[in-house]
Amino acid sequence: MGARTPLPLLHAIGGLLGWLAWLGSPTYRRRLRDHVAQAGVPWPAARPAIASAGRMVAELPWLWSRGPDERLGDLVRWEGVDLLEATLAEGRGLVLLTPHLGCFEIIGQAYAERFGARYPMTALYRPARKAWLRDLVAQSRNRAGLEMAPATLAGVRQMIRALRKGGTIGLLPDQVPPEGMGVWAPFFGREAYTMTLATRLVAQTGAHWLLLSCERLPAGRGFVVRVSPPAEPLPDARAEPDPDRLAALGAGVVNRAMETLIRQNPGQYLWGYHRYKAPRPIDTPAPTPTDPA
Repeated sequence: MGARTPLPLLHAIGGLLGWLAWLGSPTYRRRLRDHVAQAGVPWPAARPAIASAGRMVAELPWLWSRGPDERLGDLVRWEGVDLLEATLAEGRGLVLLTPHLGCFEIIGQAYAERFGARYPMTALYRPARKAWLRDLVAQSRNRAGLEMAPATLAGVRQMIRALRKGGTIGLLPDQVPPEGMGVWAPFFGREAYTMTLATRLVAQTGAHWLLLSCERLPAGRGFVVRVSPPAEPLPDARAEPDPDRLAALGAGVVNRAMETLIRQNPGQYLWGYHRYKAPRPIDTPAPTPTDPA
């Protein structure tokens, strides 16, 4: 399955794979149901997420094997793009946050295709355990206007430099960060180790931040990327000099923003992701964002 396989076929196969994974793994079933219940989301609203997780996996080869000159074109529709363009035009740098929702992998490519020539994006990623897979994933994601930064201290420095040049950063803040790069904060009412990176980047660079989500349309018809402003601001480092309290307050703001996006489309959230696990040591390679384990 690759770039030349029709997207409707990939999504049909992926939906089946999602249900096979659900039926074949009691641990996965229990975790998915527990997370949905924890969030207070009605099961009928979240049930489509079973097939959605399989579609996410099936579309990855299509996304990663696309040639550098192949355009997404009309497959991606933007909503709220005026807000994004106006924010970028201020030249202060921009932090974009999106959860493991819908086809989050396509956001970087879609952004780079439309805005990358003027405002390149640097996206955070978690390196795979195996070296060959780590290199493959990094190479397939790097495109014109889109550069990947590993979830390491070197990657953080890379993102700070990009923001200070007026660039854009993309983060998945509902991903468990390495040990020492997060705090425990409520996520759907349960303590989850939450990255503090978004708060730190905004505080250190004065960048703006916005929310994104990407809905996968039925029958392989494409995707809708939605841009929205956060409902509440991140804490101001000048008003909150205690770095630990600043990090905790910021993590709470970010988690609540992610909850809002997820509740808008619970049938495409990756509920099976092990969101409440303990963090890994910072120097240990971790699963990619698409690994539901």
